[in-house]
Amino acid sequence: MALFDLPLPALHEYRPDLPEPDGYDAFWAEVLGRARTTEVLQEVTEVETGMSRVDTWDVTFSGHDGAPIRAWYLRPEGADDELPVVVEYIGYGGGRSTPLEHLAWPAAGYGHLVMDTRGQGSAWGSGGDTPDPAGSGPAAPGSMTRGIESPQTSYLTRLMTDAARAVDAARALPGADGRVAVTGNSQGGGLAIAAGGLVPDVAAVMANVPFLCHIRRAIDLTDADPYQEIVRYLAANRHREAAVENTLAHVDAIHHARRARGDTLFSVALRDMICPPSTVFAAFNHWADRTDAAPSTRIEVYPYNGHEGGAAAQTMLQLGWLAERMPVAR
Repeated sequence: MALFDLPLPALHEYRPDLPEPDGYDAFWAEVLGRARTTEVLQEVTEVETGMSRVDTWDVTFSGHDGAPIRAWYLRPEGADDELPVVVEYIGYGGGRSTPLEHLAWPAAGYGHLVMDTRGQGSAWGSGGDTPDPAGSGPAAPGSMTRGIESPQTSYLTRLMTDAARAVDAARALPGADGRVAVTGNSQGGGLAIAAGGLVPDVAAVMANVPFLCHIRRAIDLTDADPYQEIVRYLAANRHREAAVENTLAHVDAIHHARRARGDTLFSVALRDMICPPSTVFAAFNHWADRTDAAPSTRIEVYPYNGHEGGAAAQTMLQLGWLAERMPVAR
């Protein structure tokens, strides 16, 4: 894939002035406040995995409107100390899969909570275990347009609320010391940004090639899925464009990034046709705009990569970066 977006110097300066919908903060305060009326941990059960160096629990916590959300919780085997927890969100179409696929953070000495993604888990990986119990009007195939006529009914509202509640759950887990970092790739990166904005005392946000940023530009710039799900929906539902634009404005991760306070490490790939570079830089360049915080920010650029981004190289970078902010005993 050739370079197709803005030149790199322009990307570093790209700060679109996106208007926020009226009542944005009140909307999210109401949604998250309603979710928090339910006890966050529903069930925490230790499971045998055959791995002798990692202890694992099957977790169910309360997400949007109290719906049960599944997760894995992993810790270094036999660790007695309370530990910080890294919350991980999964890329589009994937689920929590198996504990075997989530060993890097417990191997580095952290607790690790891997959130399942409601209604997803059948496109790649080893599956998911969380249904989406909410109803939806007419939608295009995929998850993006479920309930898209209103921010109150949007699938993405439910998913971002789940992400924020995963942080609450991480703090309530046995052996957790209250410090939380969030991370994810693609959709998971967008959810990490959302969690960083909705729960501003998150210590660190690591967003790899994040999805759900500057959504309007992405729809116009790329013909790749998942953004094209919205295009196909509007091709058949032309009369709903204004309602869809309003919904997307409520869930665009740029607005969450503006409210975040924690340190952040982004990654971006300049040949990424799924999450165009300018959409990633738009969120990064607006980080903490709406707060009095002055966090440390860094974006790692991969000039020759597509949506895979830095892959394992980025994970190695994250391990060192987070160790400086949330050190654990080795």
